[in-house]
Amino acid sequence: MMTRKSMLLAGLSAVLMTGAYQAKADPVTLHALMEDVPETHIIEGMLPDFEKETGIKVEFEKVNYGDMHDKLATQLVSPDSYYNVLEVDFLWAGEFPAAGWLVDLKPLVEKDKVDLSSFVPSTLDLLGRTNESVPLIPMYNYSMGLLYRTDLLADQKLKTEYKAEYKADLKMPSTLADYVQVAKFMKAKAGVAGAAMQGQRGDPNSMEFSNYLFSAGGSYMSADRKVTLDSPEAKKALDLYVDAIQHAAQQGALSATLDDTMRLMCSGEAFSMVTYWWMLPQIDDKEKCPKAAGKVALSVMPGGHGESGGWGWGIPKNTSPESQAAAWTFIKWVQSKKVAVARALQGHAPVSSDVYTDADVLKKYPFYKSALDVVASGKSFPIFAYSAQYEDVLGTQLSQAAGGEIKSDAAIKAAVDGLDGLLKK
Repeated sequence: MMTRKSMLLAGLSAVLMTGAYQAKADPVTLHALMEDVPETHIIEGMLPDFEKETGIKVEFEKVNYGDMHDKLATQLVSPDSYYNVLEVDFLWAGEFPAAGWLVDLKPLVEKDKVDLSSFVPSTLDLLGRTNESVPLIPMYNYSMGLLYRTDLLADQKLKTEYKAEYKADLKMPSTLADYVQVAKFMKAKAGVAGAAMQGQRGDPNSMEFSNYLFSAGGSYMSADRKVTLDSPEAKKALDLYVDAIQHAAQQGALSATLDDTMRLMCSGEAFSMVTYWWMLPQIDDKEKCPKAAGKVALSVMPGGHGESGGWGWGIPKNTSPESQAAAWTFIKWVQSKKVAVARALQGHAPVSSDVYTDADVLKKYPFYKSALDVVASGKSFPIFAYSAQYEDVLGTQLSQAAGGEIKSDAAIKAAVDGLDGLLKK
């Protein structure tokens, strides 16, 4: 007896293999719930081209991030989802497949000979790609690196003072400990915050700390999904994070968000910030940030690895085979090199190496060369059914440690216990 799953997959396969779905024959409208960010607007402006090529209409419903998960989940547990192509954050990339909500895209990738090797490997791994399945196709990336002030590193007075104090040259830090030391020095001597930090409990401090963890050589889990957070590297990372937020960051860092750190860096009142790589052109904008523009650069986190983040495209199971075929056509189109390059020229954060290295893209955005290094070296926050909940668990411990309420050892232990408990649910 065929299940609903097998019937849908069989129907989708038949539609795709026989060519029964013909562009413009039976108009299909795809509905997508999209985060209201520049990336969405870039793609939305190109949708008329897709409709002209295929006859498939795509409509975006744009909302704030905080409203997306619950709206999607409500549709994905219904008999028929209104949203028939999905934009999925990496924090949901464990939950959605585990719930059985997504079509496995691997058979479609293999049938159409879609070359996944063009994607930066970290962007596929981030979204749950395994040898057995491909639940999501990368859409855009928001890995994190270090933005820093080149003028302050080159300041001769500061160089002399740093040399006198530390018996070392003031330069771009190569380790996490070096970075915290330089940031503390900048706060003490340069009249700026050494690090613009987003210490608000939850997503902000969990993502920020992850950069410290990976830079120190630590990890959350092993390849076989065993918790590895209880390590000397994690303890070192948290000690340095606490040191930075207490002695290098701006006043009020414990409650600060990304917007707060952006304003601080833009005003020229910070030496550095750990943030998303595509923030560089915003800080380097002479009209919006005249006090920082021309003085900032991007690098991989000192230590060699930062936090990897991104979104992917998915197809819900609880939609018709015709709708699923149309959604797959859209995903292939929007992530094709031609379209991805066109998006990148408008500021898109690519997920494919060949887009980062495209001559036209590099001509307009030379820093994409460094951005590729940031993306390629990125490591992931734990991806499982309760990733979003773990942000709150971890964020609570980080906030208490940074506020001096508990010691690093106790915070790490509680964070380990919380992760282990959620993994066993």
